[in-house]
Amino acid sequence: MQNTVHFILQGKGGIGKTLVSTILAQWLASKDAAGDMEEQRQPLRCYDTDQENATFSRYKAMDVKHVPVMTDSRTIDPKRFDALMIDILEEEGNCVIDNGANTFSPLMGYLLENDCFALLEESGRKVYIHTIVGGGDTLHDTAMGFVSTAKATKVPLVLWENEHFGLLQSASGKQFTESQTYADNASRVRGRIVLSARNADTFGADIKKMNTARLTANEVRESDKFNVMEKQRIKVVFRDLFEQLDKVEW
Repeated sequence: MQNTVHFILQGKGGIGKTLVSTILAQWLASKDAAGDMEEQRQPLRCYDTDQENATFSRYKAMDVKHVPVMTDSRTIDPKRFDALMIDILEEEGNCVIDNGANTFSPLMGYLLENDCFALLEESGRKVYIHTIVGGGDTLHDTAMGFVSTAKATKVPLVLWENEHFGLLQSASGKQFTESQTYADNASRVRGRIVLSARNADTFGADIKKMNTARLTANEVRESDKFNVMEKQRIKVVFRDLFEQLDKVEW
């Protein structure tokens, strides 16, 4: 994969946007590493537009660039998104843009008003929007976010189903992907990635330990701060997620 631009967009905070960004970035990096070594490849470029919790930018191995769009008076200046677009367009390669809840509406408004998706596609890039729907109490809000993003745009969507908040089903037991809400927009979805809720005392604790340290799966493998079973569980999680990403219709 080359010249793809991935926006992680969901208006609800704390739903896993940065987690998705880190997983996606590591998968893209693994694809580059597995490519033809003689082929000239541009490095993966990652951006963090979150102004309150710039967690993605703290992953040193990914060399994430923070995009400062908030002014001294703590308002969002949409024109500062120009720097992001110019940076993406200046070089070829794959890009991942993590966006916080505080900049969701300003960034979406900017992208639509300036017809940025078309601009990126005209420049030879494939654009994807990754949107997250959570289970449990988050289902309604995140499902509405999925619908609004789908209706506002025309680019392909990748749905991430986050089960860490509960199952993605209504009170009557209907799965989100069986709902009319999903069916109305299913043709736009190029793939679905399930963030499975595994055993919280083992898998959950290990992933939390990795994320708290802002480490990639490769860094965990080389670290002496993780024992052999912690490394094994993290390997299992990432193998599952990478296999799901391999099946997306890119």
